[in-house]
Amino acid sequence: MSSQIDPEGLVAAVVAGDRRSLARLITVVEEGRAGSEDALRLAHARRGDAHRIGITGAPGSGKSTLTDGLLTLLRGRNVEVGVLAVDPTSPFSGGAVLGDRVRMQDHALDTGVYIRSMASRGHLGGLSAAAPKALVVMDAAGLPVLLIETVGVGQDEVEIVSAAETVVVVLNPGWGDGIQAAKAGILEIADIFVVNKADRPGLREVVADIEHMLSLAGESPWVPPIVTATAVAGEGIAELWDAIEQHRRHLEGEGLAVRRRTRRRAELRVAVTERLRKAAAAETSRHGDLTTKVEEGEIDPWTAARQIVAG
Repeated sequence: MSSQIDPEGLVAAVVAGDRRSLARLITVVEEGRAGSEDALRLAHARRGDAHRIGITGAPGSGKSTLTDGLLTLLRGRNVEVGVLAVDPTSPFSGGAVLGDRVRMQDHALDTGVYIRSMASRGHLGGLSAAAPKALVVMDAAGLPVLLIETVGVGQDEVEIVSAAETVVVVLNPGWGDGIQAAKAGILEIADIFVVNKADRPGLREVVADIEHMLSLAGESPWVPPIVTATAVAGEGIAELWDAIEQHRRHLEGEGLAVRRRTRRRAELRVAVTERLRKAAAAETSRHGDLTTKVEEGEIDPWTAARQIVAG
């Protein structure tokens, strides 16, 4: 495949519904190829009104099964869906492992579904550095619902709150005191709680723990509902979607606008950071003499950095 792209032509094809062009454009922006920024600018201008739903939680909590269940339910209602699944990075290929295109293979031939697995590539926070770009492209493709499944890194997996309008936090029976330990992290970003694997012992206790935590939060215009589910059996999926729709209705108007402004501000911060990182690498390479002195221990990195920036 040529590294050269026609940004206008490629974005036009994506907007027209060409899934192969959608896949190609996401690859282009993920890898930062020539023309990717022009393509993102054009895609951003063609963005739709997709409802972004983040699904996050600890590894093994059943996020993928819940995502697949929502996908099946929505397609049964003839709603087109995009799925961005961020997976751990393979130490061998550098790509995504446990790829969701394998996990959700029942939908592989459905033209109303687009599923993309993306490697975290060591990025912290549960997403990947390229995830915001991919979501802009998927939104431009006209997909009305975007499901974003995070990598599952634990209680610090809170970056999803700046990428989604509705955040679903998935827990399992047996958390117990772990909820109190984690409430300063992942639990505080929840718009909806799902206690998955509800057929296991300890369901009542974990629900009571969540209710107690919510009672300490004080008055709020939105109290996160608690949905119990056994996703592997398809139980609780419809109730989860009802809760998601209720949250969307709650956000309609200023609430939704605030979340989208917050998201765009986060996208700006990421874009600026990426540019500065590239500039820093270029400047460090350009000042090879200082780099050599740092490597040899003749000068400390902080003094060298000050000289490079001042120059």
